[in-house]
Amino acid sequence: MLSLRKLVFLGIFGLLLGNSPAFAQFSSIFGSDKTVAQQREEILKKNREILQRLYKTEPSSKAAVENAVAYATFSNFGMKILIAGGGSGSGVVISKNGAKPIYMDMAEVQAGVGLGVKSFQNIFVFQTQTALNDFINSGWTFGGQTTVAAKYEKDGAAYAGAVVAAPGLLMYQLTDSGLAAEITGKGTKYYKDSDLN
Repeated sequence: MLSLRKLVFLGIFGLLLGNSPAFAQFSSIFGSDKTVAQQREEILKKNREILQRLYKTEPSSKAAVENAVAYATFSNFGMKILIAGGGSGSGVVISKNGAKPIYMDMAEVQAGVGLGVKSFQNIFVFQTQTALNDFINSGWTFGGQTTVAAKYEKDGAAYAGAVVAAPGLLMYQLTDSGLAAEITGKGTKYYKDSDLN
């Protein structure tokens, strides 16, 4: 069930964008005409596409994912008009222990003057079970306006393009132009999807 705030937010952007392709992508938040199984499969398909794009863009990321406890991929769409903006997206956490995928949502709130529409994909790599449990069970918020340089090194191995988002948690961000050199967090919250799990 959508909150009144989210419905108002979507309504404003719907009026501004009309029937544009961007609104078609964003309007899926109102509810899908697809079954739960179809929605899950769509997210899993997107997950595979995001991983392949990450591996192609930054080959060293494959080792990071393969050596992880789990990983997650998220696809986000957002926009900003004047002083207000935000975004939403969906994703999935895949554990290496054979557990069922955990479907999650994300929401982003932006402040400040601006105008634009953007889309990006976030990939999280969980190096520890604790980091994974915290992300899934407590939700996770990527701070307000935090920008970190995309560099991670451990035991002499370098994962180019990754940042340490939290203890035991690496993050990559893909944009339309490739791997982000800096990752900016804008009050983004990740949480379990109550309808798909």
